[in-house]
Amino acid sequence: MTRLIAACAFILTCGISLSGPASAGNDLLHASSFKADSRIAVQRKIPVLVLFSSPECHYCEQVKRVYLAPMHKDPAYRNKVIIREVTVGSSAPITGFDGSATTEGAFAADNKVFIVPTVKIFDTRGNQASEPIVGLLIADFYFGYLEAAIEEGTRKIRGS
Repeated sequence: MTRLIAACAFILTCGISLSGPASAGNDLLHASSFKADSRIAVQRKIPVLVLFSSPECHYCEQVKRVYLAPMHKDPAYRNKVIIREVTVGSSAPITGFDGSATTEGAFAADNKVFIVPTVKIFDTRGNQASEPIVGLLIADFYFGYLEAAIEEGTRKIRGS
């Protein structure tokens, strides 16, 4: 009986914690300093993945929820890729790869991102390191597209 009560309490606790806002736990780290991210990327010899999104884009939310948030939380990806989000059109300040002050919207425009969701892989200097993934494409293959882009970026950074 004690085990049954403990199991019910555990289930209720998990249920309560899962009943928050739909976006809880699906948020990625918004870019704040690509200069700082690039220092980490240099140390680990890994690329920086950027999701360009918009708050009104339900495909962006799906990409975050189904693919990027789980990848971001997975310890296996800690030494594979740095994942950041940039909101297209946002005036939120960020620091570019070169250390210059800019905004999320200006960074998106400088990278010619006008369709969301777009995922770009950058090397440690802020150069595009693979073909961008524009749109959701075929959901069944999307994780494979992400993996291939990350691997291509990693090969370019490591020179292999």
